[in-house]
Amino acid sequence: MTKARPLFSAFGIEIEYMIVDRETLAVKPVADALLAMAAGQEGACDAVMGPITWSNELVAHVLEMKVTDPAVSLKGLAADFARSVATADRLLTPLGARLLPTGAHPLMDPFTETVLWPHEHGELYRAFDAVFNCKGHGWANLQSMHVNLPFDGDDEFGRLHAAIRVLLPIMPALAASTPILDGKATGFLDARMDRYAHNADRVPSVMGMVVPEAVFSTDEYQTRVLDPLYRDIAPLDPAGVLHGDFLNARGAIPRFERSTIEIRVLDTQECPAADLALAGVVVAALKGLVEERWSTYAEQKAWGTRELADILGKTIQNAGRTKVSEDYARLFGVYAPSQIPARVIWRRLGLSALPTMDFDPDWEKSLAVLVDQSSLARRILAAVDGDYRPATIKRVYGQLADCLLRNEPFNVGILGAPYYL
Repeated sequence: MTKARPLFSAFGIEIEYMIVDRETLAVKPVADALLAMAAGQEGACDAVMGPITWSNELVAHVLEMKVTDPAVSLKGLAADFARSVATADRLLTPLGARLLPTGAHPLMDPFTETVLWPHEHGELYRAFDAVFNCKGHGWANLQSMHVNLPFDGDDEFGRLHAAIRVLLPIMPALAASTPILDGKATGFLDARMDRYAHNADRVPSVMGMVVPEAVFSTDEYQTRVLDPLYRDIAPLDPAGVLHGDFLNARGAIPRFERSTIEIRVLDTQECPAADLALAGVVVAALKGLVEERWSTYAEQKAWGTRELADILGKTIQNAGRTKVSEDYARLFGVYAPSQIPARVIWRRLGLSALPTMDFDPDWEKSLAVLVDQSSLARRILAAVDGDYRPATIKRVYGQLADCLLRNEPFNVGILGAPYYL
């Protein structure tokens, strides 16, 4: 176990990208070839590229980029990830491939195009596939940014877990980037999370209600969450491969071996600056909650999992337009006589919490578009403008791939357009 770090003293960021054909944007399962080139070793599953490390994922068309060591500040990470993206683009060019952002491929058929990672950890992925059938959008076509936050001891775990639980339901209001699957609008702004929420239905204790249970000590978490999960999976996993923190698929999971909580509900955005700006807002809001700036620890703990999961379900569908109760809004110091859109809460949090952060100027443009204009999902819908022909979708997602390489936000125009917030 690594040495525990105090709350908000370090940050772990992981961002997943699709590898696609440079011309057609079809998924291209060449992550193993890319990692072999980067690491100088066939079959490599990791390549340390300075401050950013590349890793494989479950499927062979996804590349994960993560900080090599926990960062003491989020400031500067957008530039590190942008340089890493540029390096990946250079290595992918001879393979006829490039990286594509957002949380899901809009045209992929996961039932025919999925290729599981065939090298190290392959046994683990085959075990997941045997139990859950990983050839579906909820497994094979989803990319996210994970934010890992440390805790030192039970009290810090409880306070961080409480804060994450109450904020998690409205995270998709900002993070949603997946309105299109199978070449058509899904009716969900965050279709990735909609599919993800059902990928472990065969063993419900693996996912729970996505929002974590109201558990605020490590021993209680082991007893109420992990022990039942391991017991339920055992008959389907006779080799005992699926045993560890990684099996827990809730929207935020404790990684006890490194004393962190990993947030998993944030769709990948269009560029590193946007991803890190999103991380900055989320971390600033969590810090304010832990410090009891707007509500007490007791008030945060009192919220039930079902009522929080109901909010999350609505936000997955409607993103920033989701209306929440005045009781929920008061957790964040927002007072209103009736229900209030989630986007208003985030604007208030941005104004009140972000000034406490070590602010990165690289976030400025993306933050303005994200908070003032719309989630990326609505901007994608605005750009497609009702035309779901493959050529139109490829044109729009080609622009998103260009945004990734330039590290610039996807800005589709006029504030207040019907698709926006």
